[in-house]
Amino acid sequence: MAVPEIGRRILDAAGVTLGGDAPHDITIHDDRFWERVLSDRELGLGESYQDGWWDANQLDEFLTVAQTADLRSMVRPSIGLVGRAALARVRNQQTKARARRNARAHYNIGNDLYERMLDKRMIYTCGYWNEANDLDSAQEAKLDLICRKLGLERGMRLLDIGCGWGGFAQFAAERYDVHVTGVSPASEQVAVARERTASLPVRIEELDYRDVEAAGLGRFDRITSIGMMEHVGPKNLRTFFAVCRALLDPDGMMLHHTIGSNDWKTSGDPWFDRYIFPGGVLPSLCQISRASGGHWSIEDVHNFGPDYDRTLMQWHANLAGRWDEIPHYDQRFRRTWNYYLQGSAAAFRSRSTQLFQIVFTPSRQRRPTYRSVR
Repeated sequence: MAVPEIGRRILDAAGVTLGGDAPHDITIHDDRFWERVLSDRELGLGESYQDGWWDANQLDEFLTVAQTADLRSMVRPSIGLVGRAALARVRNQQTKARARRNARAHYNIGNDLYERMLDKRMIYTCGYWNEANDLDSAQEAKLDLICRKLGLERGMRLLDIGCGWGGFAQFAAERYDVHVTGVSPASEQVAVARERTASLPVRIEELDYRDVEAAGLGRFDRITSIGMMEHVGPKNLRTFFAVCRALLDPDGMMLHHTIGSNDWKTSGDPWFDRYIFPGGVLPSLCQISRASGGHWSIEDVHNFGPDYDRTLMQWHANLAGRWDEIPHYDQRFRRTWNYYLQGSAAAFRSRSTQLFQIVFTPSRQRRPTYRSVR
């Protein structure tokens, strides 16, 4: 059977019509599309979109249908993809040196891009849309939710691992009167975070989380990471939790806000690994539980993954309305970013991917019952 015919049968199975009028229908501009996708599966699908070989009436809807129907499973992975996954199982993709390079590859792209995409605090994680009607409100609601889950009180010492552009550190210091130490390996984020929090009891350091103890920054009453665990890597999860245990007071508490997989993962999506988040792997609840086992009690798990769909589509809308302000990002970059944002939204819409907030306390400690906050 010819390659295009195989591809058409796969699309037919998902109800996708070539040149159709439905939101999820697509148009092929270059017949090389078929060979590329059937050879390199999800990597080929993303790269052929970057190259302009196909378009969808609504990209997010096509990718939602593709993930809901699990079209990926209908295509045998190439030798290259199999080899890449095998290498990821044996190699640590997030050593200190690689983690620094990986962080800078994404977060040092340019603050001008993120300033136009994100909310006023530049929070680059899922908003909490429970009672919010706009992005700024959804992000403030999320930040306040974290503070309430941690039971922040005046004068506490809080460590923010992967502090981004300092939005949460600023919020916690201003609203809850706590002392915040934020760490990030991304230099451009650190520069903005320091500027944003200059007048507050906040310390921002350009550090890998594994170097915090050696830096002599002390111990903390509370620890949080917001969108950081995705970058830790499966080989480092036990180390991550051990570092947190060494830095947290025995009667302390921590919260990790992370995108999560439904399945045990040892490698990331090949397209996202190559173009968006090098070395990133979404942990499953099973992986998190196993890595934290023996030293931590899981007090609360809160999944609000569908809120990330809305957040991502708002980020996409923000950029779509302001691309003309940043013309140095070329057309291929724009298609790459469209695919990233709308493909990610599709993953949450199809419930292929989740968003977890998990509250932990040190195990074998006598303490009152934790009351969940929503």
